[in-house]
Amino acid sequence: MATGYRPEIIQRAFVDFIGSRLHPFWSLTRPKLRLIARHALNDDLVAVQFEGNHAFKRRALDSDGGWHGGQHISLTVVIDAIYHQRHYSLVGLPNQSLSLQSDIDNNENSENKQSQSNIVTIAIKPQGLVSNYLTQQAPLGTIFDSSLPGGDFTLAQAKLDTQSANRLPSTPSSLLFIAGGSGITPMLGLITQALSQSHTVTLLYYSRMPLAETPFLKHWQQLRDSYPRFDYHFINTEDPNSYLADTRHLSAASLLALSLPLADTQIFVCGSQALLAGLYDAVQAITLSDMDSLNDRRSLRDNIIFERFGNLSHEPASIGNSNHESINDKNNTENAKNDIATQTVYLRGRQRQFDTNTTLLIGAEQAGITLSHGCRKGICQLCRCNKASGVVKNIETGKISSDGYESIQTCINIAMTDVVLDI
Repeated sequence: MATGYRPEIIQRAFVDFIGSRLHPFWSLTRPKLRLIARHALNDDLVAVQFEGNHAFKRRALDSDGGWHGGQHISLTVVIDAIYHQRHYSLVGLPNQSLSLQSDIDNNENSENKQSQSNIVTIAIKPQGLVSNYLTQQAPLGTIFDSSLPGGDFTLAQAKLDTQSANRLPSTPSSLLFIAGGSGITPMLGLITQALSQSHTVTLLYYSRMPLAETPFLKHWQQLRDSYPRFDYHFINTEDPNSYLADTRHLSAASLLALSLPLADTQIFVCGSQALLAGLYDAVQAITLSDMDSLNDRRSLRDNIIFERFGNLSHEPASIGNSNHESINDKNNTENAKNDIATQTVYLRGRQRQFDTNTTLLIGAEQAGITLSHGCRKGICQLCRCNKASGVVKNIETGKISSDGYESIQTCINIAMTDVVLDI
């Protein structure tokens, strides 16, 4: 019998086309998610649950054990005939049972009553056009195109050096997870995975909510009961009784109060720019005054792995300046923006211009100018355009562009000089 290449008699694309006409959820190749439930976690956060179609389950759930803790999906949401793409962190791991409070009456006979292994959960702050639609307006049963889980905010990024001269080979690595507000979303999967690998894990979470309203509280309690190497500290910034080291916000004192071997601790952080800036200030203070032995090897900053949650105006390049005040309050986010000089951006095709000290996309929007965009995080490429002249800096990689003609993304570039865009 002949071997080798065998052309498909019926192309999968054709099968998908016919299948989508019979039912929009059917596809052999395109991952899709169907909205099945919403659960209010607290006043600020809503868990949104989906079931995946065959293509999603086959490629994301059934292969290689599914996704990793800390990864995200990209949803394509159509609102008023306009396509929007947004990225949302996944809650938990595949096949991890999530017990969530809900005021939704789910009929036992409903086709939405799925086994937990088929459910995909994200947690969203009801803020912005797409997030408001997902948490409040989209009817149950709505179908969305989805990416497969991806992203590198995973344990694989940690430098888990169990052969360090300062640690016995059998001693598990120490991991510290720091989150603020909705930045708690990817932590459940990350921490569950870390504990299953016998790491020593500490969670430090800052929010404005009382302890009883902490997202996934039941799961944190179950993990602490099951794993002696896990501990957590939930800080309600409005309740002095919950403060760590008598400080409301993240600081060097609060990190030292954890009594962790910080020099050998990998730090995962997900939260606002202010939280990340506070962490960088804290580790610099520790490096300079409390852990002088580190100066011969490296800075604690080298131990930080962060997920940008939301839209940062620029990278935390100024963080760590010894003259830089703590930026854990509202006014300090503006101080960080002022570290970048304001430049003029000229849109040659529209004969319009605006001044900005933040990303090109945000600067245009602040000036009332609409530019094409999708994810706003440099992933979907929908904001890409041509730069005719000027120098820009990529806030994801830190790369400085040339002064000539090139293709750039407006959502992750800031102007270092006056810039001309072919828009």
